[in-house]
Amino acid sequence: MSEKFKIMAQFIKDMSSETPDAITFLYVKEYLKNYKLDINISSKALKNRMIEVNTKLTYHDKSKSKNKSFFEITYATIIKIDEEVKDVKVMEKIVLCDVQNKIYPSLEKIFLNLLNDSGYPGVKIEKKIDFEDLYKKRTS
Repeated sequence: MSEKFKIMAQFIKDMSSETPDAITFLYVKEYLKNYKLDINISSKALKNRMIEVNTKLTYHDKSKSKNKSFFEITYATIIKIDEEVKDVKVMEKIVLCDVQNKIYPSLEKIFLNLLNDSGYPGVKIEKKIDFEDLYKKRTS
């Protein structure tokens, strides 16, 4: 089965690493294992059957601790949907699942580099995101 879209461009739209001070840095270094990864996908129709897909990863501590760092990246992907695609459900699957499966390995590498370059080497995202499963849960 051939893809029903083409990736026209990919770029980092926004990237943030916030650690307010040295005390927080030392605290976070010890408790980074408590941080959780959230993902949010949004899209915006452009013209000529093009869509901007924004994939936002946020790595943060949901505890009540005052010593927190915050890491976030918004990665934009511009796609062009094939002419024969008319069904909104098919477009939704392309945006939420197919595009994500294509871009996520690169996005994860960029995000891990951000964490590493922010002074937190060796961070790994243990749980791989199953976009097919997330899509099925969302539509059921």
